[in-house]
Amino acid sequence: MRQSSSSRRACVVSRGLIALAAVIAATLPVSPARADQQRDAALGPVVQRAITQAQCFADRFDAAVWYTMMEPRLQRFVHDPAERLQILRQVYCETHRPGEAKLPPGLVMAVMEVESDFNRWAVSSVGAVGLMQVMPYWPVRLGMKRYELVHVTPNIRMGCAILRFYLQYTHNDVRLALEKYNGSVGHPEYPDRVLTDWERWSGADDLGFATAKTR
Repeated sequence: MRQSSSSRRACVVSRGLIALAAVIAATLPVSPARADQQRDAALGPVVQRAITQAQCFADRFDAAVWYTMMEPRLQRFVHDPAERLQILRQVYCETHRPGEAKLPPGLVMAVMEVESDFNRWAVSSVGAVGLMQVMPYWPVRLGMKRYELVHVTPNIRMGCAILRFYLQYTHNDVRLALEKYNGSVGHPEYPDRVLTDWERWSGADDLGFATAKTR
């Protein structure tokens, strides 16, 4: 039976995404320990809470200022205006969760730049997925579908929950927290890259973390 034109196009797109994922995986930071780090037993309730408390309570004025400052910087990475807005909105929401320790939003942007270059389709050599390179272990454990990790909202929500956990665990030692997030403790290359990129995104990061950038 002849394949329909839509089916052929779907096959071409699928093959293209697989090829793209392979290329991206070859260029992303390799961290074989990431799976073990993100399986930390204490992380379970943290990520679960982040998923269940899904509402955004961001202050509209501050969020508008954040978007105005960051949107032009994100254009070079993300060409779709709607996706840029979604990323910036979600980062702002997750870093300003009521009742949670605040995260520097610029630091989260720097993590995404180093981890995936803001490509939500990115897949690493160890299987980490999406903007913040979250392991597929988490959706399975939380009753979600693995494909949800390529979506902006759940990926940033999980990634921020994990990063916040490690910042609290290390008493805001940003370098060590980044090493734990990436599964590369004792290797300075990853935190060096993130901290360098943080300078580009630190438009509103005066949240008490400045002195923790270096040991």
